[in-house]
Amino acid sequence: MAARDVILPHFPDLTDAQIDQLDAIAQTVWDWNQRINVISRKDPEVMLRHVLHSLGIAKLMRFEPGSCVLDVGTGGGFPGLPLAVLHPETEFVLCDSIGKKIKVVQAAAKAAGLNNVNALHARAEDVDGTYDFVVSRAVTRMAGFLSWLDGKIAQDSKHDLPNGVLYLKGGDLAEELSEVEASCRVTPLATWFADPFFETKQVVHVDLSTD
Repeated sequence: MAARDVILPHFPDLTDAQIDQLDAIAQTVWDWNQRINVISRKDPEVMLRHVLHSLGIAKLMRFEPGSCVLDVGTGGGFPGLPLAVLHPETEFVLCDSIGKKIKVVQAAAKAAGLNNVNALHARAEDVDGTYDFVVSRAVTRMAGFLSWLDGKIAQDSKHDLPNGVLYLKGGDLAEELSEVEASCRVTPLATWFADPFFETKQVVHVDLSTD
């Protein structure tokens, strides 16, 4: 499945170069996945289930030029790499505690010609710097995830949404989010994407600003 068929209908402002970049990411991850298991080998729909899923965050909010975004537990580069394609003037740091997955991310970023991506073999707790937003795809329960981010959220918000976390996760999140003291907003991805895959998928915004 090509980006022109799967992604462009939802993001009609994409350039031909960006479409090629998304195709390069999907193909590189799929090729590496035959040797290093970074996504399910039973799941050939990389463009729909990984690239478009990642871009659900961009449907909720677009990152401003000059922003900094941290992708925690990036795996094969999701959601960070597709978001980096859509936001070439935003800096992305993608981290994962498993080194072989970071090799895949680096290869995919190189194949796509992304100059705004830094891939790190590191746990979130050990990554330096502050970020406007932290993005992730269902790494762990939210309360535990937030405990990794102490001191990592910049307090000068410059987006429509306050600085914090943008988290992709499926299922009933009521119990999990009840453990979180910060304000949470849940938006179903079915708001934008009609494919049955997205019926139970959501993007969660957690406000970690002090404004």
